[in-house]
Amino acid sequence: MHMADALLAPAVAATMYVASTATVGVSIAKLRKEEKKGLESTSKKLPAMAVMAALVFAGQMINYTIPGTGSSGHMCGGMMLTGVLGPWAGFLSMVVILAIQCLFFADGGLMALGANCWNMAFYGCFVGYFLIYRPIMQSNMFSSKGINAANRLKIVLASILGCVITLQLGAFSVVLETTASGITELPFGAFCALMQPIHLAIGLIEGIITSAVLLFVYETRPELLKDVKTDGEVKNKCSLKTTIVILAVVVAVVGGGLSLIASGNPDGLEWALFGNEDAGYNANMSLDEDNFGVSSSAADKAEQIQEKTAFLPDYAFASDGDNPAGTTVSGIVGSAMVAGVAVLVCLAGGFFRKKKATSEKK
Repeated sequence: MHMADALLAPAVAATMYVASTATVGVSIAKLRKEEKKGLESTSKKLPAMAVMAALVFAGQMINYTIPGTGSSGHMCGGMMLTGVLGPWAGFLSMVVILAIQCLFFADGGLMALGANCWNMAFYGCFVGYFLIYRPIMQSNMFSSKGINAANRLKIVLASILGCVITLQLGAFSVVLETTASGITELPFGAFCALMQPIHLAIGLIEGIITSAVLLFVYETRPELLKDVKTDGEVKNKCSLKTTIVILAVVVAVVGGGLSLIASGNPDGLEWALFGNEDAGYNANMSLDEDNFGVSSSAADKAEQIQEKTAFLPDYAFASDGDNPAGTTVSGIVGSAMVAGVAVLVCLAGGFFRKKKATSEKK
């Protein structure tokens, strides 16, 4: 669902930057407030934030085929991050992921980064958490089956329902943003009729993947999950260090290995725009991949910046795009970068908070 700059008019792109930047500001303020109240120390989140952000980056490299369509999908990851980190830290982690993908791998347009953060992170982290995940996890659903079974069922239900609904919202936002940008080749009704069903299938698969990861966390370190009622009956089965190491190994395997066998079909957005006639499927909107959408000086400037910053464009070596080693290196390097930046953001926030507290005492 990573949008290209050509899909947005500069005014729409700027509006989405403002919306996403404001949400970043609110998220930082909320995290500071939580830590000030002693609800949860940011330092305690560091290992989980690093490994979960890296896992989502690696997971987004795996496009899975949607049978019978000629399309593929990849996870967004907002619901997965939120289930472990909460909505505020989850959103900030998603912004880190999308910014690194954009700047260093040329995945998604730089001018469209604000829209991509909104479409792929806002709904999963906030709508998914406050309207779906938290109400389900705090409810008494399935209570007759016992606390362990009830928690497992609620995790599966919240994951699948949350991913399906939030991806539908994200896909619909893409349609609204392109319509507001005045791209005449994209009739609202036709584009919507293509985007919504394909992302329904993508969301269902993401929900299954998300539930599997969250169930693993529940079985090993249930206290890492948000809003899970344990009542002392659910105990840790692994140390925190062991759980983090296992997830880190999964990151390496997914990003460095499984990414090599990702589907080559276009993702849901590309499929809606360009179709997949080469594989014998529909042309859909049938746009020209080399000449579509809106051209603007802002988009041209953004593209020039990306050309300078992207050292592994399209997750491949710039000098040899066909070398599979480029994908492996991209998965490992990208995951490490995301984990590192996520930790640095938290550490920087903690440093400035401590510095402010020290100055206030003086």
